[in-house]
Amino acid sequence: MADKSTRDDGVNHASLAIARVRGYVSRALWVVCLTLALILAAAAFSFALDANDENELVQLVRDLANAFDLGFFDLDEPVKKFADPNADVKTALFNYGIAAVVYLIVGRFLERIIRP
Repeated sequence: MADKSTRDDGVNHASLAIARVRGYVSRALWVVCLTLALILAAAAFSFALDANDENELVQLVRDLANAFDLGFFDLDEPVKKFADPNADVKTALFNYGIAAVVYLIVGRFLERIIRP
């Protein structure tokens, strides 16, 4: 009888360790997607607030957003390009906003799949 309970404990420890690793991975993935969404949102707001283009921090945020915009929401060839006054602001808000929402949805979906 002692052998049976020892064997069950070994299985339980292994399954708990796997569940713990899956929990860490799912949280890490969610944090990465959330961070990328926040970078895109910050870049969109830098256009909306008419931030100084020559500021290094603003340039860094815009460069990061350009790198992580999934290629579909790029400001050079946007999904939707506005033509009226403040077109640059509207285009950035729309395209980077959609990309941020996509990151949040995909991140939450993957987090729910991976999490035990």
